[in-house]
Amino acid sequence: MTATGEAASVAQEDWFQDKRLHHVLDLLNRDGGEARIVGGAVRNALLGMKVGDIDIATTLHPQDVVERAGEADIKCVPTGIDHGTVTLIAGGTPFEVTTLRADVASDGRRATVAYGADWSVDAHRRDLTINGLYADADGKVIDLVDGLADIESRTVRFIGDPQTRIKEDYLRILRFFRFFAWYGGGRPDADGLRACARLKSGLSGLSAERVWSELKRLFAAPDPSRAMLWMRQSGVLSAILPESEKWGIDAIFGMIETGAALDWTPDPLLRLMAVVPDDPDRVDAMARRLRMSNNERGRLVAWAKQPQIVEGIADAVLRRQLYRGNSRAVEDRLRIRLAALRKAAQGDDAALIGAGACSRLLQIAQEWTRPEFPISGKDLLKLGVEPGPGVGGVLTTLEDAWIDSGFILTRDELLKRAGDLSGDLL
Repeated sequence: MTATGEAASVAQEDWFQDKRLHHVLDLLNRDGGEARIVGGAVRNALLGMKVGDIDIATTLHPQDVVERAGEADIKCVPTGIDHGTVTLIAGGTPFEVTTLRADVASDGRRATVAYGADWSVDAHRRDLTINGLYADADGKVIDLVDGLADIESRTVRFIGDPQTRIKEDYLRILRFFRFFAWYGGGRPDADGLRACARLKSGLSGLSAERVWSELKRLFAAPDPSRAMLWMRQSGVLSAILPESEKWGIDAIFGMIETGAALDWTPDPLLRLMAVVPDDPDRVDAMARRLRMSNNERGRLVAWAKQPQIVEGIADAVLRRQLYRGNSRAVEDRLRIRLAALRKAAQGDDAALIGAGACSRLLQIAQEWTRPEFPISGKDLLKLGVEPGPGVGGVLTTLEDAWIDSGFILTRDELLKRAGDLSGDLL
């Protein structure tokens, strides 16, 4: 990648030199067609960030793309052909190819589009300037929306009038903050921020799945705290996450700092836990409202049900909680507590000591492997215990003793105790 400006190019990028990419570009560029790489790949390359999926825009109509792919023996999947998008799979690598479009009408959620061949019209219907850049088959970056200057300054800005862009699709409010979290520097664009605040009521018309998808991507950014602060001040955060309104987002700052210091992988659900009250009923209702997956909802509810863990807790008590309860919920509780203590420790010696103790407990939880209780009901039946509630009672008593021993009582030792207990039942 060369510097941004007239000579901006992605020609030297490893991903750009992939022969499979150029096989697709050559296919689409011949016989009057024109194709360019668009969006995230160009943006991330110019920012020096990892490039994932590579999207391509073309002047060809979808059916023409399908026909050319068939002639070249490239697999074609009609992933969104009604909206002008097909996916070409060249050598096992997918490339999403979309025909240039112009918006005819929009209700704030779905747009009616017409196919076109005007690159400027296509660029100006996109959401943000940093997403509206193209690269041609030679790697030259083509900027029709003044996106290169915004790449240079790390400004996240709507293309054209912010209110117009938002009214075309209210999800763009959340995308504005999500892209600010990932790519923005300094303060958000003032015009964009005002438009998001004014039009936030339009978020109520979006599907829960779209809202949660955007929120989760925002939480996955290396540091979403600045974006969340502006979301709260603009009223957008309360509109989509009312649970955070009275609870506040102060804990997110310590969470981000601790995660960076300890090299934690960004965890959207853990960060969400830091900004919502740990009320099982409210958390469950929130997860259902946002149409989270069962696994996501289950983890959140388990965390909310898990009692707070004090850093002075004995190791044996912690291991009992790990064994009897939900070990992931225990770990989530400890991470949130550790982040709070580390933040407080900047001016509090007691919190510093507590952070050290909490860190040690977290290490125990992270290294935890649930041991297998070495005896079963069948063993008790062989000792002569009558089938029924007595078996469960003896097992519970023995398991408690095994836990109290630090899980070191052997099978033989437990069976001996079982024999003594079962004798009382005979």
